[in-house]
Order: sequence, then structure tokens, then C-alpha cells
Amino acid sequence: MKLTWYGHACFKLETNCGSVAFDPYAPGSVKGLKLPEITADAVVCSHRHSDHYCPEAVTLTGLKPGFAMRSIYTFHDESMGAKRGNNLMTVVTAEDLTVAHCGDLGHELNAETLRSLGKIDILLIPVGGVYTLDAKAAKRVCEQIKPTVIIPMHYRCGSVGIQSLAPVDEFLSLFDEAEINRLPSNTLTVEKPLAPSVTVFELLE
Repeated sequence: MKLTWYGHACFKLETNCGSVAFDPYAPGSVKGLKLPEITADAVVCSHRHSDHYCPEAVTLTGLKPGFAMRSIYTFHDESMGAKRGNNLMTVVTAEDLTVAHCGDLGHELNAETLRSLGKIDILLIPVGGVYTLDAKAAKRVCEQIKPTVIIPMHYRCGSVGIQSLAPVDEFLSLFDEAEINRLPSNTLTVEKPLAPSVTVFELLE
């Protein structure tokens, strides 16, 4: 299994039975970022805001992924969608691992949603606040879900990204340094057994 981060909330997940791209952003919607050519078997967008919704940016292979994929309905805010609408969390199970992409999750989870999620091995979670969970709320959601690997997303990287968002360091400061895995690239090859970590990708411009 391989995860590639393209900045903001856009990832590509590649498995031995297919691939999926999450939340490709439209040109000009995220300061300093431009998507490369992405090819995948499927594309999923958590909601229709332009920084998460540009499915035409992904070239589909025409193949049907062989993994299980399901959506969980949540909200983009803490007011049941009254401020910013609905949000989809997407859960993919492949290679005996389960990956959850939170999209623009804006609230902590209730018992019903936690039951629907089940066991999550790798969690992609927004941490930059303003439009989504902030660092402290994201940490509480991680404590609710209890994934093995936490991958923060949707934060500002210096002059790159939506400038009102907090940098990832605000989230990382809530963990022991020994828990943090800082990657030298924007890709992660996932192998079992997973080691518990908060994994931070290097944004390649």
C-alpha cells in the first residue's frame, strides 16, 4: 500500500487491488499548489467546495477497484451542517488495512458514527481549524477513533496553502516528539505490522 500527498486534503491511495484519489482541488483554489497529473481507478470528493472538488483533475483508468470502500455522512461544522454543509468521510479496506479520509470534518464524533467507522488503522484528518477541526479537536477525534497511524492534513505550509489555517506544528505539539514520524518526501509506503505514529509528509512544490 502506498499513500501520496498532493497538499491540502488531496491524497492518492494505491493498493494491490486498485487505487483512489481523495479530494482533488481546483486550479487556483489553494495558494501555491497545483495538482500534477493523477491517474486512479476512482476519485472521491468529500464535499463540493472548490479546494476539495475537482474530479476532472483525475484521469480514471476505467478499472473497478477491488477494495471495499464506503462513505460515512458527517458535517463540515459543529452545527450539523448549518454553517458549511455536509461532509463525507471515506473508508477504504485493502491489504488487511483500513484507511479513513475525514474530508473537511468539522466536529467530534458521536457513538453511532464511531460504530460505523469501526477499527481504523490509518486516519487522514484535518487539523488546521477555521473551516474544520482545529488541532485540539482533531486530537480528541484521534483519541475517539484510536488509529495506529495518524496523518494530519488541511493545514498551512508557510506561504503555501490557505493562509487562515494553522500550521501543522500546532497539532504536533500535542504529541511527544518520539511519536512523530517526519517523512522526507510526499509518499508513504505502508507495511504491516504498523508502528504507531503521527506521520507528517514533506510537501513537494
